[in-house]
Amino acid sequence: MGKINLGRVVIGGLVAGVIINVIEWVLNGVVLADQWNDQMAKLGQPPFDTNQIIGFLVFGFVSGIVAVWTYAAIRPRFGAGPTSAIYAGVLTWVTLYVLTDAMPTIMGLYPLSMTLILIGVGLIEIVAATLAGAWLYKEA
Repeated sequence: MGKINLGRVVIGGLVAGVIINVIEWVLNGVVLADQWNDQMAKLGQPPFDTNQIIGFLVFGFVSGIVAVWTYAAIRPRFGAGPTSAIYAGVLTWVTLYVLTDAMPTIMGLYPLSMTLILIGVGLIEIVAATLAGAWLYKEA
């Protein structure tokens, strides 16, 4: 069993992060923009500012790196290829999307309908991003 090629994890993860951030921008910055503004107002908060958007972008890139690292870590057991990338994407989706989005909903901060959209699109987004990042990953 070889060591994880961290350079390729970062390269693949950054590509995955671009995919994640583009889809998140379309979803949250365009499609759900009015709902987010309404939701933030209900919470007594201003609309998202530049610092928060930068934070979301960083989160997207880190998520991509985590997904590709997960792929690299499970490759020895499940084999290289798209099936393992899908497994890594689904695991990343559960831990970074479902659990993260569920907590504010459980606390009553976000409506269930919005959360279901976020996690539904998130599944497609992270699996596509992980497939792209995994395609670039090669062992050292």
